[in-house]
Amino acid sequence: MKITKVTTLLELIQAISENIPQVLEIETSILSPHSITLPEGYKLTGKSSDSCMVSFNNSDGFGVTRDNTISNLTVMTKQTNRAIYTVYGIPDMGNIVLENLNITGQVSIISRQGTDKINLNANNIHINSCDSRHYSEQPQKYGVNVYQGALTVYNFNSDESSRIDCKLTNISIGFKNAPVIGSGIFVCGFGDEGGKVNLETLTTGAVYSNGMLPYGTADIITAAVFIVYGVEAKTVEHHGELVTYGVNDMVLDTWGKVEKWVSNDQIVSYGPSGIGFVNFGTVKDFMAQDITTYGLGARGFNQYDGTVENIKFKSITTHGDGSIGIQVSKPIGNMTVEENVTTYGSVGNSLVKGVITELAANAISIKTGGKVESLTIHGDIVTYGDNVTNYALEGGEVAKFNIDGEMIVNGENSQRYKP
Repeated sequence: MKITKVTTLLELIQAISENIPQVLEIETSILSPHSITLPEGYKLTGKSSDSCMVSFNNSDGFGVTRDNTISNLTVMTKQTNRAIYTVYGIPDMGNIVLENLNITGQVSIISRQGTDKINLNANNIHINSCDSRHYSEQPQKYGVNVYQGALTVYNFNSDESSRIDCKLTNISIGFKNAPVIGSGIFVCGFGDEGGKVNLETLTTGAVYSNGMLPYGTADIITAAVFIVYGVEAKTVEHHGELVTYGVNDMVLDTWGKVEKWVSNDQIVSYGPSGIGFVNFGTVKDFMAQDITTYGLGARGFNQYDGTVENIKFKSITTHGDGSIGIQVSKPIGNMTVEENVTTYGSVGNSLVKGVITELAANAISIKTGGKVESLTIHGDIVTYGDNVTNYALEGGEVAKFNIDGEMIVNGENSQRYKP
């Protein structure tokens, strides 16, 4: 394949205008006042990922069409623009490869009517800054809409034969105390019916996000990592901390299907109603380290719909009023906590399926419709707040319960066990 060395915007545009598949090697920093579409078969790469930057000061960045590669570059737009995006109306986009990229702006791989196939391979991508709140394509269910993410993979084609096959590895989003705005990583199909996303692998480093929602918002949510409906994921694994800062900012959320989900670092939520892990989907095996939440109504783990077969946490700690440690509302399999489940809060408000609801910060709450095949706590179950219940069976059932430690209640008018 022809290799064309590029040092100016004019050279880049001239090479693209040839419309002959080739490798464009960027050797310096280039600024463009307009977006640039890569024709079929074009590969864009930087001579050095440390020194080669393509910036777009008034527009979106690179549009990809079919069998395109973008690698070894820094791509910079305004944080409200798309740094890399899919061009609409191409039936089969072939293989889209994104590798070794530093990004400011959104990476937006979206298929709409007219696009039936995308095979996406993204590796070693860091998105420094992004604001994805204004994009109108938003999934809706359970009384809420979901903001897109800094990395968005979205099959918005309702045709049942359409699909996106993707492998996303070594993805990191934002910085500590400098999160992206909106969701972090967002993978979504058209719905429970319609176009699908087959997610072979998702591996991440650290992810930091903030939805910037006003307190009291009941119909919008975000997540650091959101596996939405229409997605079938084989492996999801995190190798850095996952942190959200705002109102209704879940850390991990799914409405889809995940076979194996592992978090090897801490999960932290600072905002009101920011749940550590909330499951509306079907998960086979889930394993996490410490989950800690600080906001009002920010629960540790919530099973709302679907099920999980095997779930394990190192520990769960919540600090806010209304912040339940573990809440189960649907049947699940085996749950294990290696250390303690601890809540510090009392009674407060939390978002429940699009409705602000008053909850007590119970350590464990098994609601009507909830059933746990086995629950094992190797440490203690501890509550510090007033008017809460340490272990509450609120119409639900635990078939087999084991605790190696103690049930400790510290607050006034609080109870150890409520049958």
